[in-house]
Amino acid sequence: MPDSFELKMLPGRDPATNPYKPPLPPKDYARIVEDGLVFERNLPVRMRDGVTIYVDLYRPEGAVGERDLPVLLAWSPYGKHGKAANLWPPAGIEDGWNSRHTAFEAPDPAYWCRQGYAICYPDPRGAWLSEGELRHNGIGEGEDCYDLIEWLGVQPWCNGKVGMTGVSYLACIQYLVAPLKPPHLAALNPWEGFSDWYREFAFHGGIRETNFVERATMSLNWSTTRTEDTAGNVKAHPLIDAYWRSKELDLAAIDLPTFIVASWSDHGLHTRGTLEAYKQISSDQKWLLVHGQKKWRHYYTPENVALQRQFFDQFLKGQDAGVLQWPRVRLQVREAGSDGAFRNEAEWPVARTQYQPFYLDATDGTLDPSPPVQEAETRYDALTGRASFDIVFDRETELTGHFKLRLWVQPDGADDMDLFVGLDKIDLSGNRVPFTFYALYDDGPLALGWLRVSHRELDMDRSTPWQPVHRHDREVPLPAGAPVPVEIEIWPTSVRFAAGEGLRLTVQGRDIYDQDRYSLAFARHEDLRNRGQHVVKTGGACDSHLLVPLIPVE
Repeated sequence: MPDSFELKMLPGRDPATNPYKPPLPPKDYARIVEDGLVFERNLPVRMRDGVTIYVDLYRPEGAVGERDLPVLLAWSPYGKHGKAANLWPPAGIEDGWNSRHTAFEAPDPAYWCRQGYAICYPDPRGAWLSEGELRHNGIGEGEDCYDLIEWLGVQPWCNGKVGMTGVSYLACIQYLVAPLKPPHLAALNPWEGFSDWYREFAFHGGIRETNFVERATMSLNWSTTRTEDTAGNVKAHPLIDAYWRSKELDLAAIDLPTFIVASWSDHGLHTRGTLEAYKQISSDQKWLLVHGQKKWRHYYTPENVALQRQFFDQFLKGQDAGVLQWPRVRLQVREAGSDGAFRNEAEWPVARTQYQPFYLDATDGTLDPSPPVQEAETRYDALTGRASFDIVFDRETELTGHFKLRLWVQPDGADDMDLFVGLDKIDLSGNRVPFTFYALYDDGPLALGWLRVSHRELDMDRSTPWQPVHRHDREVPLPAGAPVPVEIEIWPTSVRFAAGEGLRLTVQGRDIYDQDRYSLAFARHEDLRNRGQHVVKTGGACDSHLLVPLIPVE
């Protein structure tokens, strides 16, 4: 496998012409006092190689803003000038939660400065008016973030402690910089961020993502120089190689106090990676909150902002804010939509999980705890069809954790297969129960999984019986005229069923959820290899089954 690669770059688009942001302020430094804030715009910060980036800094007005302030850093390439009190109405953010000074997916300076904090919004290298060329994560961006943290930590008004918080990109950068161990970085609050660039962002089960990646590439293209052509690099690197290794994270090296927030609702982007980050970081002071709600609403809900403040008061101000008494894990067991009770746990995954196989039976489209004796098959059109399998629970049932689908499959009319898997809850009347999905949607599935069958080879060192991890470093051809077993990771979720409610498994050759009515650009896959028919074999020697994480109901 080659150890080097040529990084594709794009010429930047004039930052002043972005039609989606407020007018771009000039590069000149400005000091503005308003709304109880001292706002310093376009402070120049020099990186270790001489490149200058520009940051915006907010502090409380008056003497309180001149000493002993911890800093919250919200590292984002989306434009520090792009601030607003609200987002799109379907996001569910309520009027009054944020001030007009709030950047996208970032903490609100008006709130945090009142609490005795400073807020820093940078434009990273190559973004907007900052110098240099923008790289989409990787060690270079981590080093730049390190340099800014160290600059902030020695400012005369700073108490020497810097924390990081924010959603999505603002979470992912925390996984990248923390292993570098900048001395002034004291606490992390990643709020939903993927941690595996290949498996969670660019290729789901080896199937290239064709919607969000393209949009993200252009969203990061506002620059006076050049920016990384992420979509072009994704197309040029369909297998894990040196390009993807350049973006790998050393999560085990993270030993700082960390408050991680994940959601069941962000399948196709952040759910898996946030939970994997919690599992892998080595800190003995880490806490996990998992919800099933809209991610932006959840970040800005006042009670959750209060949790953020507790956490940072504890580790940036040295106060006894009660964080050391928090449960290590708090998770929401969903019922429908975004509803469901929260429960405290000691660990993730839940230690008392009982992994139960439900066997597929192609004769009647059911799932059953007992394997069918008779071998059978079901076929569907690879482009338009699907196969479904149901089970109805005769008692209250909770499923919380990792799911795995083992299938025996065979293409008829093609030499490869792209498989898309969905789980849905079925109510007492036999209707599908909709759940909150991504950041804006109310009618999503319970869980999703994907696999290109030529990518079925497992990484045996990383796989577990309940979570297959695929190698994705080569393609293994399918044998002609014979079925092959595959193991498909279904991203974690949590759901409670009443007696008489059921679970439906759907397998098909296209996206399970594809109605993007808000043009948010969630995960889509249109570069497919499907033709002819897909054949699913069950029963007998073909032990096709869904492995579910059963939590004993007390």
